[in-house]
Amino acid sequence: MKKHAVIIGGGLGGLSAAIKLQATGWQVTLLEKNNDVGGKLHEVVIGSHHFDFGPNTITMPHVFREVVQDAGENPDDYFTFEKLDVHTKNVFADRSSFYFSSEKERMKEELLKLDPFAADKYEDYLMEVENLYSLARQHFFHRTFSSWKDYLSLPLAKAMARVKPLTTLDAFHQQFFKDARVRYAFNRYATYIGSSPYTTPATFGLIGHLELVDGVYFTRGGNHRIALGFLKLAKKLGVTLLTNTEVTKLEVKDQRIVAAITDKEQRITGDKFILNGDLLTQFPRLVDKQHRPHFSLKHVQPSISAFVIMAAMKTRLDLHHHHVFFGENPKREFTQLFDDQKFGDDPTIYICTSSKTDETLSPDGDNLFILVNAPPLSADLNEKREPSFVIKERIYDQLEKRGLAIRDNVVNDITVDPTTIAAKFHAFRGSLYGIASNRKRDTFLRPYNAAKDISNLYFVGGSTHPGGGSPMVVLSGSNVARKILSG
Repeated sequence: MKKHAVIIGGGLGGLSAAIKLQATGWQVTLLEKNNDVGGKLHEVVIGSHHFDFGPNTITMPHVFREVVQDAGENPDDYFTFEKLDVHTKNVFADRSSFYFSSEKERMKEELLKLDPFAADKYEDYLMEVENLYSLARQHFFHRTFSSWKDYLSLPLAKAMARVKPLTTLDAFHQQFFKDARVRYAFNRYATYIGSSPYTTPATFGLIGHLELVDGVYFTRGGNHRIALGFLKLAKKLGVTLLTNTEVTKLEVKDQRIVAAITDKEQRITGDKFILNGDLLTQFPRLVDKQHRPHFSLKHVQPSISAFVIMAAMKTRLDLHHHHVFFGENPKREFTQLFDDQKFGDDPTIYICTSSKTDETLSPDGDNLFILVNAPPLSADLNEKREPSFVIKERIYDQLEKRGLAIRDNVVNDITVDPTTIAAKFHAFRGSLYGIASNRKRDTFLRPYNAAKDISNLYFVGGSTHPGGGSPMVVLSGSNVARKILSG
């Protein structure tokens, strides 16, 4: 008889684990509370305008392709990636700008406009971030962690010492970039993991290697096609998929999960259980306290959240595929977000307009995905926040000062705030990445991939190892599946 794995949550981590296990002889049942799989990576449609809600920037395409290849299939039958050689336009408060590109000579030319020192040091920078990436790939990305003993490895300890854990990302960038504007653009990598560049370790400089050497990609038809491709493969392999089905309790006996109980009063038994969701909210929601004595939310610092506007336009605007408008003082914005727990008063505004690469996604005008960093929700449930429409109008004001005629050309728009993110994705205090990486221990000692008090429960997703971001989430699923298969 086949062994049975039950996966709670159909995000990218749950899907990658499901595919790996099903392809190697297990029977998998995947339970998803929403109508669609993919978690945050799903499509939003406003009339003829199509948006990706989830990650708009795709790196490490090989990670997604390997999930399909390892199951014996051709990735090109499931999704296709297009490289964006010149991928992001960075615009500063003084109206100066430069582009990010994976073409080295183009980057040198761009840097030379603002920072000749940076142009001269750029190859040294690339060598440093390649080294950070190589160490992470060799020692961190493909491992699971079940207890502190998993860190007692001499090669791992040496690697951890070499990835600059005691240097902040901003301090690291100061070695290569003298102009503050250039540093603002590179420091933004910290927001990819929901953190501040002024406190998060320089380890995450490796993102520079991913974007500026490996490159930034777009999935033809929209990035949500990755999730749809995984879904197609999971169904082909025989995964049992139950959507609109929320798990309400995990039944524990003798320190093992014996069944998942759903809101439809189903009792689904299994040999192994995988929780793909924000474990900071889902583990305590699904497992009674008496069965998880080692789990605690004390001293947890949530990552930043987001305020999103998806604006369907009736015209084309002068925007790049990825476009970033920086305020006068981005450092102050991080202080406001993390220390003051409030929106920046002059925030960095990111806009993804995928119609610049694929007009079929928005044939009647641009599809603006506008994102501003937001503080996570307060632990105080009675916290009063500004209404979403007030924040939206403020963002439109700021963009119109930058020369973008938003209000005159918007057909319709949808806003998503931290409260919505918390409700739809069970996200801890509305955070996008679970725990922030502002403290060294939270960078390297993220929640383990296996429950400490329950022998057959595993965790995948952005709130566990190896961390946030769609490639890391996919790796967490594959890593845990391998751990289960190895016994």
